[in-house]
Amino acid sequence: MLLHHSAHFNTLTLLLGFVFCVQTNTYAQIDHWETVVIETDVWSYLVPDAPVDSDWNTLSYDAGTWPTASGGFGYGDGDDNTVLPSGTISVYQRIEFDIVDTSEIDAAALILDFDDGFVAYLNGVEISRVLMDGAGQPDYDQLASGLHEADIYDGDYPAQFTLSKVFLSANLNLGTNVLCIQTHNESAGSSDLSSRPFLFLGINSTSTDYDPVLDWFVPPVFLETSKLPIVIINTIGGASILDEPKVSAFMGIINNESGLNNIADPFNEFYGQIGIEFRGASSGTFPKKAYGLETRLPDSSNYDVSIFDWPSDNDWILYAPYSDKSLIRNVLTYKLGNEMGSYAARTELVELILNGQYVGVYVFMERIKQNPGRVNIDKLEFIDTTENEVTGGYIYKVDRGVVAWTSPFLQASPALVYTKYQMHDPEIEEMHSSQLDYIETYVTDFETALDGPDFDDPVDGYKPYIDLGSFIDFMLVNEMSKNIDGYRISTYLHKARESEGGKLIAGPLWDFNLAWGNSHYCQCGLTTGWKIHFNEICTSAEDLNNPFWWNRFVEDPEFNHQLNCRWQELRATIFHTDSIISFINEMELYLADAADRNFERWPVLGVYLWPNNFIGETYAEEMDYLRTWITDRLIWMDENMFGSCEDLGLAIDSKKNSVHLYPNPTTGKCRLVFNEHIQTGKVEIKNTLGQTLKVVSFVDKASINLNLDQFAPSVYILNVYDEGELISNQKLIRQ
Repeated sequence: MLLHHSAHFNTLTLLLGFVFCVQTNTYAQIDHWETVVIETDVWSYLVPDAPVDSDWNTLSYDAGTWPTASGGFGYGDGDDNTVLPSGTISVYQRIEFDIVDTSEIDAAALILDFDDGFVAYLNGVEISRVLMDGAGQPDYDQLASGLHEADIYDGDYPAQFTLSKVFLSANLNLGTNVLCIQTHNESAGSSDLSSRPFLFLGINSTSTDYDPVLDWFVPPVFLETSKLPIVIINTIGGASILDEPKVSAFMGIINNESGLNNIADPFNEFYGQIGIEFRGASSGTFPKKAYGLETRLPDSSNYDVSIFDWPSDNDWILYAPYSDKSLIRNVLTYKLGNEMGSYAARTELVELILNGQYVGVYVFMERIKQNPGRVNIDKLEFIDTTENEVTGGYIYKVDRGVVAWTSPFLQASPALVYTKYQMHDPEIEEMHSSQLDYIETYVTDFETALDGPDFDDPVDGYKPYIDLGSFIDFMLVNEMSKNIDGYRISTYLHKARESEGGKLIAGPLWDFNLAWGNSHYCQCGLTTGWKIHFNEICTSAEDLNNPFWWNRFVEDPEFNHQLNCRWQELRATIFHTDSIISFINEMELYLADAADRNFERWPVLGVYLWPNNFIGETYAEEMDYLRTWITDRLIWMDENMFGSCEDLGLAIDSKKNSVHLYPNPTTGKCRLVFNEHIQTGKVEIKNTLGQTLKVVSFVDKASINLNLDQFAPSVYILNVYDEGELISNQKLIRQ
């Protein structure tokens, strides 16, 4: 938790003051919305070549000498009714409008489609500002502090700014009012300029005194309280967020121990400066954007901090579930990954307010990187070029991006392309050439062994190169979720130094928003079939095919045996149908109100979004589909799993019935009852790898109690000895 001293608090309060003004009121009384100002109305406007009177934005100002014309205003590039001269630095606009009854207005929404920066005023009071540095009225020749492209012509939703009832009660007049906009270009030589304003009113009665709203208008959503933590971000100066570089902003997080968060509560989880940018490949085309965050000090240097009691770091992600209408596919996947014993990104469902506007349910999460609390491998420095140091650690991936090297082996048949690898941490431009040579050589040696005639040999084959258990777990999660991107995109792998084990490890798991039945193409919406056969089913995928490894692995009987044993172990515990469905039920209840707000802000229920396999009319239908799909998928995998694992490889024991174990499965405590007293006995508890985890010795007992509270949910082997002789060999399930 990071809390700043009062000076920082006051600074951010000033930056966020409009947000609090907007958000701390009840809007349940709004009956409908109407339009009071539209871009095509006749405006008074001015393209100044000298300073403008400071009272130009007030109702008392006489703008009789200003020209009038229909808006919007700009360079005539297809979205402007009034064309301004090339080289325009700024344009000032005024329009008067009448209010019939102020008591009927509970909110207002200013929408402005603009290029590049602006300040807006209502009756002389500033109501919004983007990319115009400083306070007060900008000078007529001040340039916008950044680039911002207009949105409507490109099919995107324009910027929206909400005015609260408290603000309107103090600043909106009964009768005549004036809305004023000054729009500024980023440079005199800019090729475009645009200003297209709209003003909508939230009416708390059935009266219709103004015009109907436009077809594309989406009423603002107002957040007051939430079960989810509330994240508030304001870019400095209202700067537009870009793909890169990150722009400076302030972020505050409200996360009360009571589990109920109010927009007016103080920030108590985090409060400080960040850098923020867009992130995402295919998801970057969605209107609900995902963001990459970097926590910073006031000098913009990186600042490691613990958020939600997670390990300290400075890189974070606000993932935007959009085509995933369950909102939880990634959350579910990473939960399972962590419970399986490997690192997966920690997640927290939150509601986000960005620059004063509610933008929906997000997943606050960790970015994959080297960190003792994330991917726990040694940091590879540029100077680490010899002996043990050059052997790790590396995080690389199969994905889109800058190619570090290309495999000499074709992808799985029938693909005729080669797998391309990208470096993730360190990035390729930060690496010494000998480091890149090392990791490329190691991975190629693994692929060579896997492709060879003795590939399944425990010494000469592929096994010495990889952590087999991690690859098995990685495969099971991708197959269970039938992840359309599994193996071929967003597939991370890492390698520690030789002194730390040195083998290739599959993972962390990443990017499962299109998994769990959420993709209709290449048969990934079906609950039948194996994703490792993707290339045979989806030959149009071109270079985005699976590497050959996975098909080759299942040609190895030992791999299949361990795969089957691990599947049975997980199905009895972490992958148990009841366990997964119970988590989904909990998330549906937890998200109920937040999901309603999210889908009010993004009305996509009942709408096809690429690549939805199912289109539910309600959130409940989306969750029902997810539950049904997972249940059916688990049944199919039970019936079709590779290999075999009779009783998890336990020996048949004719004396097994002489020892009774109950309850089994257990949630922590269980009891062993013997048919006859055991004079000198011992109980061993082992994991499925044969490692002894606990030994309990006893004398002259007919029964004993076992406490497994400290054991993680899994399958364990229970051996009971009498006078040194093994008399029982059983499977124990800890739920």
